[in-house]
Amino acid sequence: MIIVLLFGLMFTLKALGLPIALSIGLPAIGLIVTPGVFPATASLAALGQTIVQQLFSGVDSFDLLAVPLFMIAGALMETGGISRRLIDFCNSLVGWAHGGLAAAAIVASMIIAGISGSAAADTAAIGAVVIPAMIRQGYPAAFAAAVVAAGGAIGVIIPPSIPMVIFGFMTNISTSQLFAGGMLVGLLLGLSFMAVAVWISWRKGYGQRVPFRWTEVARTGRAAAWSLGAPVVVLGGILSGIVTVTEAAALAVFYALLVGTLINRELAWKDLPQLIIKSQVAAGGILFIIAMAKIFGWLLAMQQGARLLDVFVNSLSLPPTGLLLLVMALLLVVGCVMETTAALLLMVPVLALLTPQMMVDPVHFGVLVVVNLAIGMMTPPVGICLFVSCGIAGISLGKISRAVMPLVAVAMLDLLIAALWPPLTMWLPTLLYR
Repeated sequence: MIIVLLFGLMFTLKALGLPIALSIGLPAIGLIVTPGVFPATASLAALGQTIVQQLFSGVDSFDLLAVPLFMIAGALMETGGISRRLIDFCNSLVGWAHGGLAAAAIVASMIIAGISGSAAADTAAIGAVVIPAMIRQGYPAAFAAAVVAAGGAIGVIIPPSIPMVIFGFMTNISTSQLFAGGMLVGLLLGLSFMAVAVWISWRKGYGQRVPFRWTEVARTGRAAAWSLGAPVVVLGGILSGIVTVTEAAALAVFYALLVGTLINRELAWKDLPQLIIKSQVAAGGILFIIAMAKIFGWLLAMQQGARLLDVFVNSLSLPPTGLLLLVMALLLVVGCVMETTAALLLMVPVLALLTPQMMVDPVHFGVLVVVNLAIGMMTPPVGICLFVSCGIAGISLGKISRAVMPLVAVAMLDLLIAALWPPLTMWLPTLLYR
């Protein structure tokens, strides 16, 4: 009964428009201090102390320091001229094809994904440059925004990835292995999005094609050389074991600052305070959700939530593959209606317990969870990438929602491939770490 009431109050508060952190935390705090939920021997002072301890322990982790650092790196990248140079270089490579600029936007998103770890930051960095350019070339605004939103969603699959950092923190799974597991899946999604964008552009005559010239590739390549080096430095350091994820996040900040101020010279020192404040407000929101979700998870554990789930799953008598697909379908629905961080914090502690019944490796499951929630970032009604793209393109959510559906469909097909063919996610972690 307490569990039903807990989830019911959470969804009610969310439907009323309360911020997700408060929608998660207030019902849990209210029920903890409600007489009768815990034995009478538990005093109000002791319960209050427990609430404070859970709030603190929810964010008391060196690994979580990567979250605000990656957010700063994304803000510096957006302002420091890195994204524009990458788009010019990618367009020189693929601009000759139908829908070349759309394909270039996705390639650039895949490269930038190796720097910031934030889908919203990647969408903003690419969208601010490429959406106006695509509209000038004759692409419909809704299609341009949809392509950028889909490319931005890859930002949490190709490492580094803030959701993978959170998943690793919650489950004590190596974040580096999760990063390695996301590499090939992210590449598959990027190639699939490019194929869909090129096909739609060819059928409907979108955009302008530019001749392929080696001289242009060389010119834009030289201009983008330092920008291209950022993913190499960050990912190379993580996957080789030279730096931890948090150290890599600090390295990304330093590298983006160096390139933006001293090499590209498009980032002024006077802009830094505003960029830091803006990025840290966003990071603070994520950490506040994490802290509140810790209380929610603690109450759920005290009410035997895991045992009840186990009883329910056993009553279904599904084979391992059937159970995995059921969990994937559940996560797709949750990703569409709930913010990514909140969905991770509420669902993972419970669903991770089912990995033995699903007969999947925890790393494989972690990557699948992040891919599920990445798809949620590009679907209405709460897809963060859609909102960022809408704001840049100046269009309604309804228009971009229709335009993004082909990209969502191919993303779900890629998710199915990743779920049913584990080597796609496990080959690289096994090669590097086992």
